[in-house]
Amino acid sequence: MGGNYTPSSPSAILISMPRSRASTVPPALHELEAEIMEEVWRQGETTVKLVMEALNREAKPPRAYTTYMTVMRRLNHKGLLDRRRTGRQDTYAPRLSREQYQELRAGAEVRGLVDEFGDVALAHFAKSLSGLDPARRRQLRRLAGGR
Repeated sequence: MGGNYTPSSPSAILISMPRSRASTVPPALHELEAEIMEEVWRQGETTVKLVMEALNREAKPPRAYTTYMTVMRRLNHKGLLDRRRTGRQDTYAPRLSREQYQELRAGAEVRGLVDEFGDVALAHFAKSLSGLDPARRRQLRRLAGGR
């Protein structure tokens, strides 16, 4: 999509969540939401029609335009997509990169498991780590910020 949008343009309106989602945990994605987000991350700024065309190449049976439109609007309301209206067309862009989303979701899931199961969850994490080869453990330690 073109980059000719300017905030002062009277014909373009940015429609997004009123509060910042950067510091909050994004919601878990349902199956179709995840498929759509993967496609939006792949395309970058996009439209419902482009997402529909890409995903319907594999969908059996193909899904309706209104299905994609509804889910993408919900993803906008959940703070995962920015929506920009120009005339009668909506353009969508991800608010978080795939990596940012994964980092925030994974942190929330791990905290949830530890909060619910405490030491039992931690023991399972430790057991999983002990089975990894040393190079992979070093890589994970760096990813976690532990050098």
